[in-house]
Amino acid sequence: MQIRAERSWAKGRLDCIKHKSTVLSGNPWNDPLERDLFVYLPPGYVENESYPVFWDLAAYTNSGPGHVNWRNHGENIPQRLDRLIAAEQMGPVIAVFPDCYTSLGGNQYLNSSGVGRYEDYLLAELMPLVETRYSVLADAAGRAIFGKSSGAYGALMQAIRHPEIWGAAACHSGDLNFDLVYRSDFPTTCNVLARHKYDVLRFMRHFWRSKQPGGADFHTMMTLCMAATYDPVAPESTEHGLPLRLPFDLETCELDPDLWSRWLQFDPVEMPAGTLQSLTALKGLYLDVGYRDQYNIHFGSRRFHRRLNELEIPHHYEEFDGTHSGIDHRLDVSLPWLYAKIME
Repeated sequence: MQIRAERSWAKGRLDCIKHKSTVLSGNPWNDPLERDLFVYLPPGYVENESYPVFWDLAAYTNSGPGHVNWRNHGENIPQRLDRLIAAEQMGPVIAVFPDCYTSLGGNQYLNSSGVGRYEDYLLAELMPLVETRYSVLADAAGRAIFGKSSGAYGALMQAIRHPEIWGAAACHSGDLNFDLVYRSDFPTTCNVLARHKYDVLRFMRHFWRSKQPGGADFHTMMTLCMAATYDPVAPESTEHGLPLRLPFDLETCELDPDLWSRWLQFDPVEMPAGTLQSLTALKGLYLDVGYRDQYNIHFGSRRFHRRLNELEIPHHYEEFDGTHSGIDHRLDVSLPWLYAKIME
């Protein structure tokens, strides 16, 4: 008796490249310079053909290697690509899974003195490495980038900042409207840090040594990651000696408007029209979100969708019945969509 669906279609190849970074040298957390870069090659890959290349940015708490691992239920992304290609829902692509994990629990894929030069890591180191080693369409028209949550934010920011590099982008439940997405975690951060006498370094050491960090601990770490990304400071200027500061009072949770404004400069819904106009250079921009997102991202997504419409910036927008969790199935929609746009 067989109850699980059999995968009878052709399977692609997964390469693992060991790469030692130069641009991550001197990062403030002493995070590894040598990392694994996974590259998916489609079934029937031949070197004398050029393939579109899709870059996958992982969500907070995850990384590229996590997206190619065995799964007890469902598919990892290489398996999903195998199926979509076999079903002729999309053509063959090369897919890249960078490892941008940090001691702050994740990444927003920007250059920051408080986290590291991860945008340069992607564009100045990994992209030339992939395009030298594999047969890809090595221009903007042949490149797509996608992600979920923090990875979706990273994909969207790449599209905004570098339309000369990317042809299409997909943003699944990306961080939009920081006032709703992040500020609800500030009281939790205050309460967690209070248990550590408001000593941020002490909390971080506890987090990485804990056998069972709780949900509140992860949300606190995420707040610290965002602070280091959006408002990095010189370590010697802080009491804890870390390259970050929080935009609220730890005892009262009172927001500091000046410091908060530094975060908002990185919020796509707050960006000026001239900045967002770069998105018109894309061949395609895909946005979706679950309308029960527990981080309230559906509200920011609707606001961003409305803003893009007002600016007459072409994009595809969908809402679905879901939350922020368990939404990998949405890749069945976005990946073929991206492929179609890239091949136009």
